[in-house]
Amino acid sequence: MTLIELSLHLENRPGRLVGVARLLAENHINVASLHVAPKGARGDVRLVVSDPKTALRVLRGAGYEIETQELLAIRLEDRAGSFLRVLNCLAERDINIQHVVILVQREGRRSLVALGVDRLPIARRVLREGGFLSPSAEKLVSNADLVAGAPAIPPESVGFML
Repeated sequence: MTLIELSLHLENRPGRLVGVARLLAENHINVASLHVAPKGARGDVRLVVSDPKTALRVLRGAGYEIETQELLAIRLEDRAGSFLRVLNCLAERDINIQHVVILVQREGRRSLVALGVDRLPIARRVLREGGFLSPSAEKLVSNADLVAGAPAIPPESVGFML
């Protein structure tokens, strides 16, 4: 399954995020990951939501300009150095990480992390060969799965309604 992140730019002033949150809530779209970073008069907002197609339609219909990016979901052992191994694996193949999303969902003792990379097909193959990406990890994590929670994960630990 594909994990999609939505990205938009808002004016950096009180209440601008309210419009986005209201549209998502009115359309019963849950947010599994949210990142807001101010950049002067504007701010970058990145979202992983339960229903990216509907979110795109609703937000674009309201006049928001939205970009999307496919993310790769990887599993990391919960110990020092595990992310370093992923970084080394990608760097050796000259794959640039554009951003990292730490997901609230876990798979057993492993953390799940989503990566935005510049050469997605190659990165997917490299991470699969390195043992970081597997068909079960990709099937486990989709936008809807993040919000619903996997069977072993209490649903109250995943996502929030804005």
